[in-house]
Amino acid sequence: MPKSAQNKALTPIQENKTLRIEAPATNSAGLGGLKATTTHALKYIKPGQILKITQNINQKGGFDCPGCAWPDPDDDRSVIGEYCENGIKAMAEEQQKTLIGAEFFANNSVDALAGYSDFELGKSGRLTEPMYLPEGATHYEPISWEAAFNKVATHLNALQSPDEAAFYTSGRTTNEAAFLYQLFVREFGTSNLPDCSNMCHEASGKALSETLGIGKGSVTLKDLHKAELVIVVGQNPATNHPRMLSALEKTKANGGKIIAINPLPEAGLMRFTDPKNPIKMLTGGTALSDVFVPVTINGDVAFFKAILLKLLEKEEVTGKVFDKSFIKQHTSGLNEFLEDLKTYNFEACLKASGVSKSTFNTVLDLILKKQKIVICWAMGLTQHENAVDNIRELVNLLLLKGSIGKEGAGTCPVRGHSNVQGDRTVGIWEAAPQAFLDKIEAKFGFKPSKKHGYSVIDAIKAMYNNHVKVFFGMGGNFISAVPDTAYSAQALANCNLTVHVSTKLNRSHLVTGKEALILPCLGRAEKDYQKTGIQIQSVENSMGIVSSTKGILEPCANTLLSEVAVVCGVANATLKHRTKINWLGYKDNYAKVRDAIEDVVSGFENYNEQLKQPAGFYLPNGARKREFNTKTGKANFSINKLPEWKLKPEELIMMTIRSHDQFNTTIYGLNDRYRGVFNERRIIFMNTNDMEKRGLKPQEIVNLKSEYQGVIREAKQFKIVPYQIPENCCATYFPEANVLVPLNSYAHTAKTPASKSVKITVEPIS
Repeated sequence: MPKSAQNKALTPIQENKTLRIEAPATNSAGLGGLKATTTHALKYIKPGQILKITQNINQKGGFDCPGCAWPDPDDDRSVIGEYCENGIKAMAEEQQKTLIGAEFFANNSVDALAGYSDFELGKSGRLTEPMYLPEGATHYEPISWEAAFNKVATHLNALQSPDEAAFYTSGRTTNEAAFLYQLFVREFGTSNLPDCSNMCHEASGKALSETLGIGKGSVTLKDLHKAELVIVVGQNPATNHPRMLSALEKTKANGGKIIAINPLPEAGLMRFTDPKNPIKMLTGGTALSDVFVPVTINGDVAFFKAILLKLLEKEEVTGKVFDKSFIKQHTSGLNEFLEDLKTYNFEACLKASGVSKSTFNTVLDLILKKQKIVICWAMGLTQHENAVDNIRELVNLLLLKGSIGKEGAGTCPVRGHSNVQGDRTVGIWEAAPQAFLDKIEAKFGFKPSKKHGYSVIDAIKAMYNNHVKVFFGMGGNFISAVPDTAYSAQALANCNLTVHVSTKLNRSHLVTGKEALILPCLGRAEKDYQKTGIQIQSVENSMGIVSSTKGILEPCANTLLSEVAVVCGVANATLKHRTKINWLGYKDNYAKVRDAIEDVVSGFENYNEQLKQPAGFYLPNGARKREFNTKTGKANFSINKLPEWKLKPEELIMMTIRSHDQFNTTIYGLNDRYRGVFNERRIIFMNTNDMEKRGLKPQEIVNLKSEYQGVIREAKQFKIVPYQIPENCCATYFPEANVLVPLNSYAHTAKTPASKSVKITVEPIS
C-alpha cells in the first residue's frame, strides 16, 4: 500500500545504536577541515575534475560556489584555494560520480525511495534525464523535454485562474534564470513567487527597509576588516559561512574586537585555524571572540534593550556616548524611541536575556569604547515571531553610535544560499513594488498583476485548501525546508501537478501531486552550451556585489538543460502565440537577458560591460552613503517590545539548527564534528539541569511534542545529548524537527517561520 504524503515527507527513523558523543571542539577548520575536504572530494568527485574545481571555484573568471553567499575578496584571492570545507562538500554533492536516470527509477519505487534517509537520497547520484510520475503510478518513468514542457503547459493552461499556480525559487538560481522565471510568471498572469528568502531573511529585509531604506546590509568585506568591534548574533559561521572566519581573523589582526551572542557556544567563533596557512596550522590558529554571550533563546531584544538602557544612562552623565551630530543630521524618531526605552527596567531586561551581570558589563564596556561597529546576524534572529523587532533593535544601537554609513561600521545580515539576494534584486518577489512592475510593462508590453502573490506560508495554505493546483519549484528541497511537515506534505499532495528543477534527488521528489515531474539541470560548475557559445551567468553575494560565473566542466550528461533553457522551454510551450517575448532568443544568448535586466532593474547600467570586471561590481547602496530611502528621508529609530511568551513548568523552548555536515536541507553526512556528535541526527541538545528535573539520561530516547493553537505535533525517537545551552532551552536539527514548527507561528509582518522558538515537551518512551 502506498505511503501517505506525510510519511514520505518525514525522514525515516532508522535504527542506529552507534551515536558517539565527544567533548565539543574549541577550534575550527585546521586539520579536521582539510581531512573532511579531501575525503569528500576523493570519494564523490571524479579524480580528473577535483583540480579544475579547486582552482576555479570562487576565482575571478571561474564559477561561483553553489553554497553560501559570502563575498569573495575584491583584491587578490588565495591561489591555494578560495573555498571552504562546505564548499567542497557542496561540489561533491553536485558533481558526484554516480549518475541516475531511467534504470535507477525503474528499480526504485517512490515508496522505496521514501525509506531512504536524506543523506542517502542526496548521494543516490546526479539526475540525468527528465522523469515523469503519472497519476496512480508507483515509479517515475522517462519523458522527453518537449513532452515535459507540454505537460506543464497543459496543466497551467487548464487552470481557471493563473493564481492557481505557485512558482517557488531556490537561492542557487542565477540572476539570468531568476529574471526570466519571474518574467514568465508575471506574463502568465500571477505574482505567486514564494522563495527561500521568505523562510530566512525576509524579516531582515522588512526591518532594514523600514529603518534604513534598503533591505540589504550596508557593509563591505573591507568594513569587517577595519571594524573596531564586530558583534555576531544568532549565527554559526564556521558551519554556515566558513569563509567569514577569514574575515574575522583580519578584524582581529587589525586590532578589532569580536562579541559572539548565541544560545550555543560555537567552535568557529572561539578559535579559527586557517588550513591554507602553514604557520597557523602549527601555532593553533587565532582566538576570535573576546567575549561569548550565552543569551537565552529569543532573549536578544531583552539583551540589547538592557544595553541601550545603560548607554542612555551613561550618555545622560557624560554626554559622550551618542553620536549626536549623526543623529541630528541623519535620523528621525529619537525622542519617541528614548521615551519608550525609559519605560523598561534594566534588571528585568537582563534577567529575561539570561545573561550574567559580569558578561553584560564586559559587552557594555566594549560598546561604550568603540565607534566603528559592525553587527552580523543570521537566522538565530530572523526565525521568531518578533524577528523584525530583533533586527530593528540592532539598528537602534548602531544609530545611537553613528555606526552606519562609515568605514568599518554597519549592518551585515549574512545570507544563506549563493544567490538568494540576487534573486530578490531581479524580481523574485511576491510583493514587488509598483515601480518595478511599471518597468516590466514598459519594456515587454504586458501589464503584470498588481495583486501581491503568495509567500511560502501562504502558498502552503493555498495548496492545502485546493486554491493552488500546480506547484513549480526552481531548485531547492521545498518539503524539507518548510515548517509543519505533515500539513505541508498534504498541501503538495493536493496539487494536480508538482514540478521540481534539480541536480540531484531530494525528499521533495517523493511528496508529489497527482502527477509529478523532475527536470534535471546543469550544475554551477558545468559549461552551458547554447547557440551563441558557452554562456556566462551572474550572481549577487551578501554584500551586494554582482559577479560572473562560468562553468569549467563538461556536463555530466548531454540530456541536461540549463535553468534558463528550462524556463524558456516552459514559457514558450505555455504562452505560445500569447507571449510578447522571444523566449527562445533569450535561451540562445544570455547577454540579451542581461540587457533586459538593465532596462528593468535599477543599478544594472552597462550590465554586460560591468560584468567583465574580474571582481564584479557593486550595486548602489544608499545606507553606505548615509542616503536613506525611507518615508522620512532619514534613518529611523524604532520602538520594539519584548516578546511576550511564558513556558509551562514542563515546557522547553526549542530552536532548530544545522549540523556541521549539512547546508540548508542538504545532508552531507551524519556527523556534527564541532559539537561532538557523531553517527546520528535525531538528537536533542539539553541543559543537564533540565535533564535532571525530568529524570532524563544521556542518549535516552524520547519523543518531542509541540502544541500550538490547540494542535499537537510530534517528532519521535530523538536521543538526548547533554550540552552547554541555557536552562529551559534546547536545540534539534532541521529538517528532522520541522514537523514540530507550527505553520501559523511566524514573524509579524514578514511571515518568516518561527523555527527558532518552538515550545515543546520532552517525553520518555515508556
